Amino acid sequence: MQWIKSARMLAVVFSTTLAGLAQNPPKQFSVVIDAAHGGSDTGAHLSEQLEEKDLVLALSVQLRSTLSAHGIPVTTTREMDVNLSPLRRAEVANHREAGACILLHATASGHGVHLFTSSLPQASPTRFLPWDTAQAAYVQSSLRLSSEINSALTHAEIPVTLGRTFLLPMDNLACPAVAIEIAPLGRALGKPDGQPTPVTDAGYQREIISAVSAAIEEWQHDVAEGAMKDLP
Repeated sequence: MQWIKSARMLAVVFSTTLAGLAQNPPKQFSVVIDAAHGGSDTGAHLSEQLEEKDLVLALSVQLRSTLSAHGIPVTTTREMDVNLSPLRRAEVANHREAGACILLHATASGHGVHLFTSSLPQASPTRFLPWDTAQAAYVQSSLRLSSEINSALTHAEIPVTLGRTFLLPMDNLACPAVAIEIAPLGRALGKPDGQPTPVTDAGYQREIISAVSAAIEEWQHDVAEGAMKDLP
């Protein structure tokens, strides 16, 4: 039962931390990137040689490099192939007080890019944000961030599917958060027909990273200009 006591203690500590975030918005815009899975948690099998955990880690590095080159500070939840609990991922993100949190996933099914935001009902920020539903206070800003990313991907002619879901650690995050799941492209890249483009295609990955980076830069501008005044 020791782990239960430890979890409860952590929840108290994190709730106190989240209370501080609700009252003191971040002064410097930064981004947290969470590469899903890792270690023994392989995620989806994308091919005989490739696991989801490895692809999203590589994408995390690419996105971090692109954003950093544009002067945007980035924190990644994992830098290598290790097991990392949702609790620890959320702890890293919430400690950073980020202006945007991006969760990276990949799948061998579907078409284009799937964007997910939390299915939690919207809630007003309170002095103490419940750890399990911290994202509820950020639902509207997360939907706006998702819309920004959707617009950039659509401009790049990458099909997008929008959805809302229960997902850890997203529901624990005290920041605008969007899960990006990359699926194969049902056509040849840059062509209306032809063979599907797999998620392993380097050109396809670059198009996605470029579009997401552009969206985050625009989001940073919106936040700086005070366009998102209802951010917690």
